[in-house]
Amino acid sequence: MRKREGGSPDKYDIFIQRIDFFQSLVEDKRRLQSEIEQIESEYSEKIRPLEDELAVVLRKLESNLARLEASPVSTSVESGIQKLSRGQLGASIKELLRTNPETSFKPRDIAEALNVKGNTVSLWFNKYGINDAEIERIPSGKEGKRFVYKIKSL
Repeated sequence: MRKREGGSPDKYDIFIQRIDFFQSLVEDKRRLQSEIEQIESEYSEKIRPLEDELAVVLRKLESNLARLEASPVSTSVESGIQKLSRGQLGASIKELLRTNPETSFKPRDIAEALNVKGNTVSLWFNKYGINDAEIERIPSGKEGKRFVYKIKSL
């Protein structure tokens, strides 16, 4: 066998060079995959608490929305009927009766004038107005079961 001195590489040298190049590409691929995995794990660690918090807020929003949709307050606002507290309702009823002392009112007429539900006015009269010294309760209708109301004259 002849020894080559400084000549061109033979087929074995070329094969080894190609394998070395291929092996360096495989090592680069592994390095990049490990960097990507590390970044993905850091990302998931940072994003997971925020996703959990968002899920809790969304659940609360859904439950509150369901309550609002079923709430009677939303229907009264939509229909234009206002809600008055017991004291406000009583003061409004007395003021209406005082401004029309000669007229007697049915609860439904008072409710329409005050823009509240008729049932609310009737309940107020049956619970609080019955003992009010300023309001006169006059029986009307069949068997005196219905009443009209007017302010007492002094």
